[in-house]
Amino acid sequence: MTNSEQRTGERLETPRRSASGSATPPIAPRSVEDAGLDEQMLVELIAKILYLRGSMPLIGLAQQTRLPATITEGICEFMRTSRLVEMLRRGATSGDADYGLTEHGRARANEFLRKCSYAGPAPVTLDAYAKQVSAQSFADMRITHANVENAYRDLVVRQELRDLVGAAMNSGKPMFFYGPSGSGKTFLAESLMRLIRGTIYVPYALIVDGEIIQVFDPVIHQPVTTQSTQFMPSSIDNRQRADGRWVACRRPVAISGGELTLSMLDLNYDRLAGFYQAPTHLKANNGLYIIDDLGRQLIRPEELMNRWIVPMDRRRDYLSLHTGGSFEIPFDVKLVFSTNLSPKTLADEAFLRRLGYKIHVGAVSESEYEQIFRGVCDEFGIGFSGEAFAWLLDTHRREERPTFACYPRDLISHVRDYSTYREWPVNLSPQLIDWAWHSYFAEQ
Repeated sequence: MTNSEQRTGERLETPRRSASGSATPPIAPRSVEDAGLDEQMLVELIAKILYLRGSMPLIGLAQQTRLPATITEGICEFMRTSRLVEMLRRGATSGDADYGLTEHGRARANEFLRKCSYAGPAPVTLDAYAKQVSAQSFADMRITHANVENAYRDLVVRQELRDLVGAAMNSGKPMFFYGPSGSGKTFLAESLMRLIRGTIYVPYALIVDGEIIQVFDPVIHQPVTTQSTQFMPSSIDNRQRADGRWVACRRPVAISGGELTLSMLDLNYDRLAGFYQAPTHLKANNGLYIIDDLGRQLIRPEELMNRWIVPMDRRRDYLSLHTGGSFEIPFDVKLVFSTNLSPKTLADEAFLRRLGYKIHVGAVSESEYEQIFRGVCDEFGIGFSGEAFAWLLDTHRREERPTFACYPRDLISHVRDYSTYREWPVNLSPQLIDWAWHSYFAEQ
């Protein structure tokens, strides 16, 4: 038994991978010790749930804690002997019972809530989390030429960029898109979500040194439902049943922009609630974390990049609790940066090597520009006009403006807005494109 297993008591079998590249779900625990949890923590959790929700059947409590009914029943019976709960109804079987707090139990639950108001699914241990992240590592997901071609079949992305993206996704290093504003860097960065696949398992919460850290975030994590992941708390046989404390999800994609600060890369402790929210890069484990508009944050880009030197090199990060303790977490995140800045302005050559793939995104060719223009027309239900497009290209040449990928959508949107205002059919013409052009670009 390892030191970590001795500390938590949790049965830590190595999670398995399926043939599809997705990890199999963690197996449901058979006892409190098997779950790696402290009995007192579960007593407090159930007391808080009953205080907030009122009396509940045993199966309802098991559903709330996401623990098997056998474990939940054992905790409830312990709470009965401690006069914290009473059995309000007993059915024909031992598991068919309703529980409610006693007066003493309500007083104690109120104390528990003041200390920590978390009353969600039972947490998992840090050791179990680290093993699961390793078993479903982003690095195990291989991207082939066929994958890229299939994902980008309806997008206008030149072959050189497709090949760079495909190779970069197979590397263990960050990706760095740079180039002028409007060239399509954000679009390319966000298009990477078309390439990621596989089901991973995300815990509702972690417990570290007795502190609760909420991990599952419906904004970032998209649950998927399969027969093997359905939670059935009343099931008697736990040997192959999925652990309900984990949510089956698609690989996550998190995006941060100008709002990103250094404090957002550490634990967020809510002193009123008494528990933590995990930082975004922990929530993005086994997936993508896109930092858009690097350079627009309140902090200098060098500070932000330096924050991730150790995680990028060692694939692990360190977070601090408000109590002063710190702990290690896995860093299995594909970092993707998008910026108008030149890489050379961000850091020295030694640091730039850690950035992995530096991918310049510039103007598209005139044929690609026409493909994008036609695609926007189709999307908006507007007929393509060769005359209007020829005028647009001539204006680009005359004013020496590059053909950036964002312009067709923005200009056609202006045409649509103006036509709607004038109550005209939305038909492209050189005159309307000229109006859109001058309403879109500021005079130099």
